Amino acid sequence: MNNPRAFISFDFDHNSSEKIMFAGQAKNSKTPFNVDDWSSKSSLPQSQWEKLIEEKINKCNLVIVLVGKNIASATGVVKEISFANKCDVPVFGVYVDGAGGLSTLPSGLPRNRTISWDWEKIASAIKQVMKEGKNK
Repeated sequence: MNNPRAFISFDFDHNSSEKIMFAGQAKNSKTPFNVDDWSSKSSLPQSQWEKLIEEKINKCNLVIVLVGKNIASATGVVKEISFANKCDVPVFGVYVDGAGGLSTLPSGLPRNRTISWDWEKIASAIKQVMKEGKNK
């Protein structure tokens, strides 16, 4: 199988720079996944945004949520996790921006599926989730 395609979910208002760094480092790491920029390129009415993002998530093998300190206010991230669950796309989180084990997680993202930003751990999480969901 080719490298799995990952949708990166993040708090646009607070963690855009971490998303850029994460995607850039992913290209230079030996971690077995591809990151495509699946973000909406323009401001859309809510219903159009939801339809577009759900379609993009459904084309992916996994969703990686970048969990920053302010993620609790990121309603779009909660919707993206919900779309992933609806589409049977597995999800895990990566702590960024000083967030950690005591940080608030978005609804639908379990604490035991959220890890530190460590490429070996990320590779292991990807291998695990590829055994789940629509990837079976």
